[in-house]
Amino acid sequence: MATLLFLQARGRVTVKEVAVELEVSERTARRDLEALTLAGVPVYSQRGRGGGWQLVGGSRTDLTGFTQREIGALFLAAGPLSASPELRAALRKLVRALPAPMRPHAEAASKALVVDGLDWSRAAVRTSGGPHHDALERAVLDQVRITLGYADPQTPYREWTVDPLGLVCKAGRWHLVAATEEGPRSFRHTSVTSVTLTGEPAHRPDGFDLAAAWQELADGAERRLRTATVRAAADPAALPALRELLGTRLRAGRPRPDGRHDIEADGPSLDVLTVQLAGFGARVEVLGPPEARARLADLGRELAAVHSPTDSHFPLGTYYVEDASVTGITAKDTARSPRHRPHQRLSPTMTLDLTLDEGAFS
Repeated sequence: MATLLFLQARGRVTVKEVAVELEVSERTARRDLEALTLAGVPVYSQRGRGGGWQLVGGSRTDLTGFTQREIGALFLAAGPLSASPELRAALRKLVRALPAPMRPHAEAASKALVVDGLDWSRAAVRTSGGPHHDALERAVLDQVRITLGYADPQTPYREWTVDPLGLVCKAGRWHLVAATEEGPRSFRHTSVTSVTLTGEPAHRPDGFDLAAAWQELADGAERRLRTATVRAAADPAALPALRELLGTRLRAGRPRPDGRHDIEADGPSLDVLTVQLAGFGARVEVLGPPEARARLADLGRELAAVHSPTDSHFPLGTYYVEDASVTGITAKDTARSPRHRPHQRLSPTMTLDLTLDEGAFS
């Protein structure tokens, strides 16, 4: 079949060219060409200079049945992944099977998409499946039971013996959907620490539907993201950033008399929600529940204790005599020696050094 596809792509080939392309001996290449003629494929050979093997009258077989738009969509999706040797080989074979008018479209589609693995701060975005992605993929394709070492950020290390059922890519992160003694669950690839083959065949439930199973798991995860709710009043300028942060977990009402909007925000816990909303400062005022306001007040005191300047009674910032918001300060008050310069506000090109408590990483 590969020889036939090569003939269709090149028109006329020599035994040596077939051997090089398919990485076989010339003897095997000749035997395959002869086998095509015995199978009824109209292939003939021509001896002498400029000779070779070709299909009679330019005959060809369309082995794909794809439309041009389908081919374009397939190559557009596969193009960024073509670093994989297996995928390169598959696409090469597919190109040869395409009718000639479709090949330029397919090749253009394979070069029309770039995947940039860095965000705007030049930090790597974890879109890969981690070091064990290939082993998990093979386990799914070979349908073999495996034992996973797994260390999720929310749970301690544990080993799971599972039946792999499928792979899902969610928001750039790969997940294994597997059957366990506790029922179906998903395992994020980047949290897998080891993969061991048990040698036993995996059991796949009759009628298993990966898309339906994943939707059920995803619904459960979304429900866990909505276990706590806070009410707040938000400045209109903060709404776009709030929507970016919370997505559908944010509900905004009509403007209040003071111009702010009543909002409700859901989260996995009040602790997580208050930390997220604290970053908006005075632009978001949490109204309830009372424990959320109390937690924000505690956060404010913590931040003030850590960041208040110790060498001056002035609040943090740079002041000028003409600043009407600061009273009782004269030019003499603002004149300091070089070694006692006032604190400066950060500009986009300045660097901030942070020391994080270990608990902040959770």
